[in-house]
Amino acid sequence: MLEGPADARTPAALHPAFFGSFDWHSCVHAHWMLARLLRRFPGMPQAPAIRALLHRRLTPEAVAGECAYLARPSARGFERPYGWGWLLALAAELALHPEEPWARRLAPLAEAFARRFRDFLPLATYPVRTGTHGNTAFALLMAADVMEAEIAPFARRFYGPDRDCPAWGEPGGDDFLSPTLVEAALMARLLPPAEFGHWFDAFLPRLAEGQPATLLTPATVSDRTDGKIAHLDGLNLSRAWCWRRLAAALPEGDARRPAMLAAAAAHLEAGLPHVAGHYMGEHWLATFAVLALEG
Repeated sequence: MLEGPADARTPAALHPAFFGSFDWHSCVHAHWMLARLLRRFPGMPQAPAIRALLHRRLTPEAVAGECAYLARPSARGFERPYGWGWLLALAAELALHPEEPWARRLAPLAEAFARRFRDFLPLATYPVRTGTHGNTAFALLMAADVMEAEIAPFARRFYGPDRDCPAWGEPGGDDFLSPTLVEAALMARLLPPAEFGHWFDAFLPRLAEGQPATLLTPATVSDRTDGKIAHLDGLNLSRAWCWRRLAAALPEGDARRPAMLAAAAAHLEAGLPHVAGHYMGEHWLATFAVLALEG
């Protein structure tokens, strides 16, 4: 948001750590993806370039610039909550590279976003259940590695009473998240296994009968040059991620697991070939592919 003529500056000037992608949050989760892949595959040919990029972008000066942007009164709702969750996910990933200074350098910005969660969640009477950036459950899930104990009471308040989810509005025409499945994935992350099992049984009580069928069927993408329609490729990838996480949260002999894993495979097959091809998807889909492949 522009407060005056002085704010008519380039993205690199306004956001010295996270610029160069279509939007700020995509740049943040691209950094998460690179850090994640570097940790998983430290010997890959791209590793030196990734390290150089993270050293170049995550400097104390750049992070201070990001914090200064957040300190503006007009930035109170900046990237709420999607970018907040991804920034904390990045912080958690960087902490798994203890030999590097990146997590320590990012810490002031991570604390600023954690503080935003702390300030905002008590004000949130209701969760946002959309399939796009406003989704509350996804943001809490991405933030969980940093502030699990703090967000768990809000997740219980928002989603604990939910029963018999029909998923009748899914998929929406520009969804990249399943409100149903990402809520369930959050509860699987936060609840003890037995408690989650009881909650999940009540939340999707007809899953063993293949219902709601819409959650098991990949979305159709008609135009990948349209940025909103291209979201549906991300929906297929994020559903694959959620189905795999949910199957892993159930006992190994649970009769629902084969169908859940088959749905994950079908969604992955539908989304993975389209990670590259047009910039409307290319600037963010690779991140969701990494989520889907890791489960």
